[in-house]
Amino acid sequence: MGQAIGRCPEKESLFKAYIQLELQLGEVERCRTLYAKYLEAWPSSCQAWMDMAGLEIGVGERERGRAVLELAINQPALDMPERLWKYYIDFEIEGEDGWEDRGEEGRGEGREEGRVRALYERLLERTKHVKVWISYATYEGGREGGMEGARAVFERGYAHLKAQELKEERLLLLEAWRALEKEQGDRASLAAVEAKVPQRLKKKRMVVGEDGREEGWEEYYDYAFPDDEVRPSGLAILQKAQAWKDALAKAKAGGSQQEGDAGTKGGAGKRKREGEEGEEGEEEGEDRGS
Repeated sequence: MGQAIGRCPEKESLFKAYIQLELQLGEVERCRTLYAKYLEAWPSSCQAWMDMAGLEIGVGERERGRAVLELAINQPALDMPERLWKYYIDFEIEGEDGWEDRGEEGRGEGREEGRVRALYERLLERTKHVKVWISYATYEGGREGGMEGARAVFERGYAHLKAQELKEERLLLLEAWRALEKEQGDRASLAAVEAKVPQRLKKKRMVVGEDGREEGWEEYYDYAFPDDEVRPSGLAILQKAQAWKDALAKAKAGGSQQEGDAGTKGGAGKRKREGEEGEEGEEEGEDRGS
């Protein structure tokens, strides 16, 4: 079978069959060698990475298993990264529970719990999908006295999704948050979450085909969140623009009227002065004639 793998390294089934055979024989070291060759040929296979980590965990080598998973999540390309990350997080959570089962709560809380949080934070650096936020908050809420941590994660996730204007994702997060508050929170905290729940609105929009032609109207649902700023509609914007134009025109008209009035007054004053000067000239002429 080793020769077959050498001739056809692209066949995953050969690797799996050979590893299974060696595992049945208890040849752990041979399995490690085969997994190394397997992953050399298929570095993007998340299942292969998880199987290799599972081998190490199964024989009690948790540190080796963790090292394998660290190598896995740092691969440049993976076929199912979400499954791999979930496997790694579950592995650390199970380790945390294992310490507690053995009565070593302090050790579990200090090390394994910190590793779980660190993994979630690292995952959020790569993706901020709503499922990651919900999973992280649910983990925090599942710990004793962990509701404050859960709320903090939910708040972060909600703020991010709001900034990205992802309404459906915000609703999913709020539903998960509300469910957790109903289970472990109090009336005040539940009311605070329910105050964020949006109103569902039925709307219509024009469907445009690939050729740019209008194909008709379709109905869809939108969500109006209480904490969103109300944006003015197109009609309201036009009304405000028209009001501004009217005010500007009125101001200009008022200015022109004032200029006209000033001109009229100025002309009358000039004529009055000219008349007075004429009268003075006539008086001087009469004086000289006398």
